[in-house]
Amino acid sequence: QVQLVESGGGLVQPGGSLRLSCAASGSIFRSHAMGWYRQAPGKEREGVSCNSTVDGGTYYADSVKGRFTISRDTAKSTVYLQMNSLKPEDTGAYYCAAAIWGMLRCPIPSDEYGYWGQGTQVTVSS
Repeated sequence: QVQLVESGGGLVQPGGSLRLSCAASGSIFRSHAMGWYRQAPGKEREGVSCNSTVDGGTYYADSVKGRFTISRDTAKSTVYLQMNSLKPEDTGAYYCAAAIWGMLRCPIPSDEYGYWGQGTQVTVSS
C-alpha cells in the first residue's frame, strides 16, 4: 500500500520561500515518477512539477519555472519542492502524487498518477 504525506506548507510573505516535503511509504518510490499539483479556490488543479526516475528528468509549469525546484532523496523516500520568490498567485493546496506505473517520463497526465497525498496549504500574503 502506498501512502504519501505532505508537510511544509504555511503562511509566507510575497518574495519568501517554503520547502514542501512528501514522504512516501511503499515500494514504488525508486521506480515511479513523483509530481506536485496545486489547486487554488475556484480554480482547476494545476500540475506544478514532476520528477522522473527514468532519466532524472524534470518538468515545471511555466508559472513556476526559475522559482521552484523539485528533488528527491531516495534514501528517505521523500520528494521535495523548494519554492522561492513566492507570489500571491502561488497560494493554494499543494498535493504530492506518484505515477501509477513505473518508468514514466515527465510530464505525466494527471490521470496517470495513481496515488495522492492529503495536501498541504500554502498561503502567500502580506
